[in-house]
Amino acid sequence: MKITVASRNPKSTKFPVTLEFDGTPESVKVHDVALAIEKKFPKYYPDRQRLTDQEKKPLDTDKTLAELGIADGPQIGWRTVFLIEYGGPLVIHPIFYYLSKTFYGAAFEHSPMQTAVYYMCMAHFLKRELETLFVHRFSHGTMPFRNVFKNSGHYWLLSGVNLAYWVYGPWYAAGKASSARSDVWLYGSLAVWAWAELSNLATHITLRNLRPAGTRRRAIPFGYGFDLVSCPNYFFETIGWTVVCFLSTSWSAWLFNIVATGQMYVWAVGKHKKYKKEFKDYPRNRKAMFPFIA
Repeated sequence: MKITVASRNPKSTKFPVTLEFDGTPESVKVHDVALAIEKKFPKYYPDRQRLTDQEKKPLDTDKTLAELGIADGPQIGWRTVFLIEYGGPLVIHPIFYYLSKTFYGAAFEHSPMQTAVYYMCMAHFLKRELETLFVHRFSHGTMPFRNVFKNSGHYWLLSGVNLAYWVYGPWYAAGKASSARSDVWLYGSLAVWAWAELSNLATHITLRNLRPAGTRRRAIPFGYGFDLVSCPNYFFETIGWTVVCFLSTSWSAWLFNIVATGQMYVWAVGKHKKYKKEFKDYPRNRKAMFPFIA
C-alpha cells in the first residue's frame, strides 16, 4: 500500500513524499506513518510531526487509516471530482427534456415555465463547471475514486433525475393550468435568479483572489456580500434555487433546495467558526450564512 504525505508549506522541497507499507488501511495506523516519515527523514521524529487531514485537523495516532477514511486504491483529484458531480445534471436534464416520449409515454409541448427552468438549471451547472476550471483553486489532495459516485449522488439524483423528471413532465406541459405563469412571475423570477447567480460568481472570485496561486495563505474576505455574512456564496446559491422552487412549484425542487441549503449552512457555520478562531479581528457583526439571522 502506498501513502502520499504532503507538507502544509507549499515551498517544501522534501514533500510530497510517497511511503510504502506492507499492511492495509485497516491495519496501518497513523503512528506507523509517523515512523515511516522518521525513517526517511530522521530529523522529523514523531514528536516533531503534526499529521493532519486536508482540513488541517490533527490525526489520532492510535487510529488506523481506514478509521480516518483514508483508503487504498485509485485516487482522483478534487477538481475532477467536482467536474464529474456538476457534469451529471448537464447530461440528465437534456435527456428528460428532449426525450419526453421515452419517459412519459407521449410527446408534448413544454410550457414557458418548463423551458425557463431547464435553461436556468443548465446555465447554473455550466457556470459551476467553468468555475471549477477557471476560478476555484484546489489543493493537490485526492480522494478514493470509489467515493466519486457517493459524492455525486446528491447532484445526479436530487438535482438531476428527481428534479428533471418531475419538472419536465406532462403535468406542467403547455396549456395545463399548473404551468400557467404571468409575465411578472416568469420574467421576475429570471431576473432575480440571474442576479443571484452573478452574485455567487462575484463572491467566488473574491475568495479566489484571497489566495495567490501555489500558496495556502488565508485572509479575511471583504467586499460584496461579505459585509453581512461569512459565506455569501452559499446565501446567493440558496436564493437562486429558491427562485427555481417558486417558479416551478415542484416538490422535487423544494426537496433539493432544502437538502442543499441545510448542507451549505453546516459548511457555513464551520467556516464561520474557523474564521473567528483564526482571526482575532474578525468582524463581529457577521453571521454565518443568512444576514442578521444565522
